[in-house]
Amino acid sequence: MTTDDGKHQQQAAIQPAWQLSAAEALAAFGADDTHGLTATEAALRQERFGPNDLQESGQETRWQRFLKQFRDPLVSLLFIAIAISLLAWLLEGARGLPVDAVVIAAIVVLNAVLGYVQENKAADAVAALAKMSAATSTVLRDGQKARVPSSELVPGDILLLEEGDAVGADARLLEATNLRIQEASLTGESEAVDKDLAAIGGVDPDAAPPPLGDRSNCVFKGTGVVEGVGRAVVTATGMRTEMGAIATLLESTAQEDSPLKREIRRISRWLGIVVVTIAVVVMVVLALVSDLQNPSDWVAILVLGVSLAVAAVPEGLPAILSLVLAIGVQALARRNAVMKDLHSVETLGAASVICSDKTGTLTRNEMTLRRIVTASGTVTLSGSGYDPTEGEAAASSNGADIAEAAIAEAEATVFIGAVANNAQLDRGEAGWQILGDPTEAAFLVAWPKFDSKRGMPGERIAEVPFNSTRKRMSVVHLGRLYTKGAPDVLLELCTEERVGTSIRPLTEARRAEISRAITDLSAEGMRTLATAYKEVPETEAEFTEADERELCFMGVVGIIDPPREEAKEAIAQAHRAGIRTVMITGDHPVTAASIASQLGISGEAGRVLTGAEVDALSPEARKAAAHEVDVYARVAPEHKLRLVDALQRDGNIVAMTGDGVNDAPALKSADIGVAMGITGTEVSKEAARMILADDNYATIVSAVKRGRVVFDNIQKFLRYLLSSNMGEVCTVFFGVLLAGIIGLKHPDSAGVVLPLLATQVLWINLVTDSGPALAIGLDPAVDGVMERKPRRLDDHVIDRAMWERVIFIGLVMGAVTLLTIDMFLPGGLIEGGDSLEVARTAGFTTLVMAQLFNVFNSRSADQSAFTHLFTNRWLWASVVLGVVLQIAVVHVPFMQVAFGTAALDLQHWIIAVAMASIVLWAEELVKLFRRIKHS
Repeated sequence: MTTDDGKHQQQAAIQPAWQLSAAEALAAFGADDTHGLTATEAALRQERFGPNDLQESGQETRWQRFLKQFRDPLVSLLFIAIAISLLAWLLEGARGLPVDAVVIAAIVVLNAVLGYVQENKAADAVAALAKMSAATSTVLRDGQKARVPSSELVPGDILLLEEGDAVGADARLLEATNLRIQEASLTGESEAVDKDLAAIGGVDPDAAPPPLGDRSNCVFKGTGVVEGVGRAVVTATGMRTEMGAIATLLESTAQEDSPLKREIRRISRWLGIVVVTIAVVVMVVLALVSDLQNPSDWVAILVLGVSLAVAAVPEGLPAILSLVLAIGVQALARRNAVMKDLHSVETLGAASVICSDKTGTLTRNEMTLRRIVTASGTVTLSGSGYDPTEGEAAASSNGADIAEAAIAEAEATVFIGAVANNAQLDRGEAGWQILGDPTEAAFLVAWPKFDSKRGMPGERIAEVPFNSTRKRMSVVHLGRLYTKGAPDVLLELCTEERVGTSIRPLTEARRAEISRAITDLSAEGMRTLATAYKEVPETEAEFTEADERELCFMGVVGIIDPPREEAKEAIAQAHRAGIRTVMITGDHPVTAASIASQLGISGEAGRVLTGAEVDALSPEARKAAAHEVDVYARVAPEHKLRLVDALQRDGNIVAMTGDGVNDAPALKSADIGVAMGITGTEVSKEAARMILADDNYATIVSAVKRGRVVFDNIQKFLRYLLSSNMGEVCTVFFGVLLAGIIGLKHPDSAGVVLPLLATQVLWINLVTDSGPALAIGLDPAVDGVMERKPRRLDDHVIDRAMWERVIFIGLVMGAVTLLTIDMFLPGGLIEGGDSLEVARTAGFTTLVMAQLFNVFNSRSADQSAFTHLFTNRWLWASVVLGVVLQIAVVHVPFMQVAFGTAALDLQHWIIAVAMASIVLWAEELVKLFRRIKHS
């Protein structure tokens, strides 16, 4: 095979792929349609052409992310404070070091480093999520089918397409059978496009190329296979694809922020305005009441005002929010629920209805063909699992002749299902394993049970593929068309039935008998499928859906798929949490009702609605039914979309599962679209916001619980940050207003006297904001998180009750801090005998300790701080670190100089900690009264 990639790419550039014949396209790209590229050749082309990804313009580098930390408006205020401090230092003769300027600069850098680390972790988490949910494609490599990440596709790859695949790159078709592609992402056309192989010639070289929708012999990156199968040679990857050509338009489209992110931004903006106003008021009051004797007094006022504004606004909020969400999403991924974006977690926690497919999600997806009903009787197969060597066929009919006829008919029924089949059954090191749909695999497992020495059926020469609308598939094998599908669908297509070795007309009486047999199997919780056949000429060039007429009915099979035990408990847990479970299945209504009963899914007197009945309802009647009915059977993908709409119109937050290509609209329309990781198609995974790695309903409920915990933790750190910052504002504001009352004055001068220095305010912000706030954001559930009703998406994350608590805690913090200062100062309300430096340091320490006590307050709005006290080791680590740092800033000499502190003795420390603990006891009393009131 040639490796002259430049030559192939140049040829393709000279003549567009849609003008080439299939053979010319293969030659142009040095491709082999039977063996594909070798792994070595693919690696060489990957190196030359790069990954098959769309480039993100303006992607942020790590340096840019670090420098971004300095572009915050509040950080700009700190730079102003540094400039003011340096100016004052110069005016006073530039003696010694400009301590205030150096300390503020150090705090700015340290804050930037913390913000950078937090954003980096969040960005890494997003990148990991993207990798986990990355699309894959099936290609030929070294003569074998291989599933590879779509980013690894290269020009010349042979792409194998089937229903549900996302097309990974632009490609020229080599084979196409009933192939239809949904190209709305490129063309805007809602209808899928039929594809063929003919080259498009006769186009004027100077004329514009035909529209994408008219290039029927090509497929394009970003589109999806709706129906059929195909084979194509990749002609363009990455930014050279048609999707790449419009990538700049995609990048310029602003992504809408989540409700939570918008509210956080609104709160931060509102707080900024309020606190800057307070800071200005503080500075004006200080200027009016103080005897400003030198420039340093003015500088102290200005720097304090700036520091207060910066410290009072939780500028680390967005970074902490992103990191808490990222950690929550990573925890979900470890539990087999992969979220595709961070902010979907907030919606997930608000889910009020989970619409789940039955097969594989509520059931084990371990399909075992147990019963076959034909014209001569019923045959039962023993054995379980996927081992075809275990079990045998036994007829339940009386009489040897009838039993023999029943077994022969059952064998023929299973044979048709094994031929009209796209699954594989292989024996590996771990035992028998299947590849493909478990329902189809059940036929492959059952077939050898009639004769263990017999191999699998041979190759077929044509296929009319299955899709969820047709509910059937057909193949041509040795002069017969074999069809497998939903029994009610096949019965409508049959005019005859097989009895023993003869054929007889299918009468209305027999149709009624078959329908009763289907109902009986369904009542036992079995999934039912039927098979049929007819003779066809092998010389016919092409077979289509039109050939599936006047069939000969063979029989009905009952396939058991036991419910998951964990699903039953998860449904009960969801019910306790106020979340409805709605079961959706393509099975018979009786089967659906039986499985729903076993799982504990209840509705209005066990009512089951079919897709046809949903269609017949008006929008208002559909909304009423969605409010009452929990089980839907014989449902097609379009019914899912209508059901999502009806549930949302009823005020619900809807999570919807899906695995097929036609489920994509419902997955996109749902508040949380959930794709199956094992059985799901690439199209469904792209449309969904969450992917279940284990296809298990219990994982959805676990993810909802985690979503609630994440949202609770966001409220916790908001409660903590806002109330702690409010304490700083109250301390400075009331310390200035009440300075004369509490004895806050210089003993030797009439200059400016502040309750806290600017550097101390910034230190409090640094120590108490990031560490404990992040730690509380990792808190385990301390309340009955799954014992309460879902919240509404329009509920404010910070409601009136929280604001009242924030203001209350802030006032208590300010009061205990100022009382501590008064306690140690001469004069004031309480007579003391310490210096201003010692009293201020004691107040400074009291405020820091009060904020550390407040961490435990903030873990719950109702429960005592002593509930689950030791369940969060990160919280304790952050508190211990805060205490150690405060001891250092009080007792380490160079930090005393930097932050204007003085050493405290044991008595001072005991009083400071005791006063700080009042914040905890005051909140405990409020919570106690609240619990008594609610009880």
